[in-house]
Amino acid sequence: MRFRTKGLVLKQQNIGERDKLVWVLTQSHGILHAFARGAKNIKSPKSAGTGLLSYSDMTFFEGRDSYSIDEAVSLNQFIGLRSDIENMSLAQYFCELCLALCPTGQEADEHLRLALNSLYLLSEHKKPPLQVKVCFEMRLIALTGYMPDLVMCADCGIYEKPEMVFVPHTGRLYCSDCAEKSGVQGFRLPIAAITALRHTVYADFEKLFSFELKEELLAPLSLASERYIAHMTQKDYPTLQFYKTIVNQ
Repeated sequence: MRFRTKGLVLKQQNIGERDKLVWVLTQSHGILHAFARGAKNIKSPKSAGTGLLSYSDMTFFEGRDSYSIDEAVSLNQFIGLRSDIENMSLAQYFCELCLALCPTGQEADEHLRLALNSLYLLSEHKKPPLQVKVCFEMRLIALTGYMPDLVMCADCGIYEKPEMVFVPHTGRLYCSDCAEKSGVQGFRLPIAAITALRHTVYADFEKLFSFELKEELLAPLSLASERYIAHMTQKDYPTLQFYKTIVNQ
């Protein structure tokens, strides 16, 4: 059976001298891994369309035990990432998260849309990288079903105070008073950062990346977000550690 869909290449592996095995986040079937025969040859019509981080219009053939790619026409290769090692390493972290969290064998239009918008903003330097990172992490984990409860303090129910505490291992929020009384440990964040965190989960997708936050608040917010991801998935992400190594050089 053949079908056509759009997809983003998240990972590739060389097979022999001519072929590639690629992992693709597709619009219609979620994560697929498929053989791209002859795609290692730069003259192959499938070469560009099956490259890492290429967003392509693809035709798949579904065999008995595997998929293969018959055609792949590149629509966007996010060229701006290729000359920026920091943003490229962050993009590869996004790919690793997609491989861990996106569905297989079912429609994944929202996941793909999130990935494409995030890569575009990084590639074109439209938003601060840490802001894109937080938006991507929190919205992806929410799409996966691990929605944090950020509406109000988990103890007293107050909506906001000048400082609130986000607890990554529960995904709950506490006001500073309740956190102190109960000994809750988490990220103490000013209300501006909490408002941004709420925005990443609850905002309409069209407005997901639209908030403004002082640069000094992005770093603790980013750390809180990645700790939540790590706890909910119970995984370490080597690409994230590599990104941090690059950024801290």
